[in-house]
Parts: sequence; structure tokens; C-alpha cells
Amino acid sequence: MRYLLSVLILALFVTAFYYFFIRPYAYRWRSCDGLTGYGICMPHRYTVHGIDISHHQGNINWDTLEISRVGLFPIRFIFMKATEGSDWTDRNFENNFADARLHGFMRGAYHYFKPAADARMQADNFIRHVDLRPGDLPPVLDVEEKGLISKTDLQRGVKSWLLRIEEHYGVKPILYASYRFRTRYLNDPFFDDYPYWIAHYYVESVRYAGSWLFWQHTDRGQVPGIPEPVDLNIFNGKFEDLQTLTLR
Repeated sequence: MRYLLSVLILALFVTAFYYFFIRPYAYRWRSCDGLTGYGICMPHRYTVHGIDISHHQGNINWDTLEISRVGLFPIRFIFMKATEGSDWTDRNFENNFADARLHGFMRGAYHYFKPAADARMQADNFIRHVDLRPGDLPPVLDVEEKGLISKTDLQRGVKSWLLRIEEHYGVKPILYASYRFRTRYLNDPFFDDYPYWIAHYYVESVRYAGSWLFWQHTDRGQVPGIPEPVDLNIFNGKFEDLQTLTLR
């Protein structure tokens, strides 16, 4: 019995080590077939690229970042973290949001959802701090945690936030979640009516069977003007299609 337990523990350790250390780096080290940009292998067949940032990226040199608007993988849009929970605001959001527009990027703002906090108060926190204008992308709800609440209560809270934000801004918000989180906790048909931004790393293509608009394909991008690693994204369409999503 003790031997079997030792074998089981070893197997779990090896599996975890491969998943968290070997698998990601093996993917990064694969052949890129010439599609190399921002320090990683870039997805095939996509032309509209973007990033998402928060205070974790540090102070951004926007004049340098603006150079990335041209080239083989031009950055066209930037999502910025604005708020979290019912009372937290990203300390760099105000400056980042203004600078993105000033330097010619299509911009958007997102809220990080905290399951234990009141959903309507979270929506109001976002509304207080985010003034969206014509040409901006729709608001985004970033859902990554289930917390200690039930799946039903999580879905109820997410629905409440989405509906409150849609009522205020007059546009359907974008729903951000990982592939696994979306399929496990946000599989109610209600959410299919909202544009989906999928986080799906270390894969060559999106495996999600439903429709999606944005794909966050890595968290290890190296972009000029940004001192820390940054999330890279693509838009599933042409730039003209992205423009149709913006606020009027």
C-alpha cells in the first residue's frame, strides 16, 4: 500500500512538473515557420493584433510603443485594466487610457470580477471610473475566479454585471474567460449572446467550439516600450470588422 501511494505521489509530481514547466517552454521553443514577433511564435492567418495591460506592466513609454503600430504584426488595439471588485481602481488606468488614444491605438477597458463582491456595486465601480467615447471598444468583464460561491451564484453575479453595464453604455460587453473556465462555469446559453474573448495559451489554434472574437494567446510577449512581459491578443476578423464593434 505504501509503495502504491509513493508511485501515485511521484506520478502526480511528474504530471504537474510537465504541465507547468515543460509544456509551456516546449511550446515556446518550437519552430515558428518564420512567424516570430514580440519574442514568441505568432498565430497563423491573423492580421489584427493587440495587447492588454495593467499596472503590472509598469510605466509605459508610449512614444516607443507607438512604433508597434506598423510592421509585420502591427498592434491596433489595447485593453486596459480599469477596476476590480467593488472599490479598487488600477493606479495606471487613467494615464494609460488617455495615452492610448493620444498615440492612435483603439482602446478598451476591463473590470476584474470578484465573486464574493456585490455584482451591481462592481458594475457601478467600473462606471464611475470609465468614460467610454465613440471609437472605443465595448467594456470587458474578466472572469477568472469562482471563489467559494456556487456556480449558480457566480452566473447570477456575472449576468447582473453584464446587464447593468449594457444598460449604461448601450452596448453588449465583452466576456473574457479562459477556455476551461468558460466551458465549466459560464456554459449557460445566456452568455452566448455576448462577444467572447478567450484566454487559451500554448496552443496553435483555438479549440473552443463556439464563436469568439478575441484570443489572448500568450502572457509572455515582449513589446517595445513596455518593461514587463505583456499579454498578446488577436482579433478574429479584419480591422474593418473590429471598427464595427466600437461605440458610436
